[in-house]
Amino acid sequence: MNGRVETEVERGGTIEYETRHYLCSIRMTAEMFGQTVRGHWGIENRLHWILDMVFREDLARLRVGNAPANMAIVRHSALNLLYRAKPVTEL
Repeated sequence: MNGRVETEVERGGTIEYETRHYLCSIRMTAEMFGQTVRGHWGIENRLHWILDMVFREDLARLRVGNAPANMAIVRHSALNLLYRAKPVTEL
């Protein structure tokens, strides 16, 4: 199944239009498709917000060789460890 999302966003006083195309492996109603797309972008936006706010990823100056990819792996691994950590109940 193919899907398409058209967006209209106002930025800096100008209106920008975007069209995104999606390929799906199952048939969906328009409502299901909308929920799926919003769910995907919700996950993406939360992840990138955390990477930027906690790890200051947007300020990183690694640009050479494998350094950017290696640091991305380190950041994602750290996030996975934090998500799996259990709170300390006794000190």
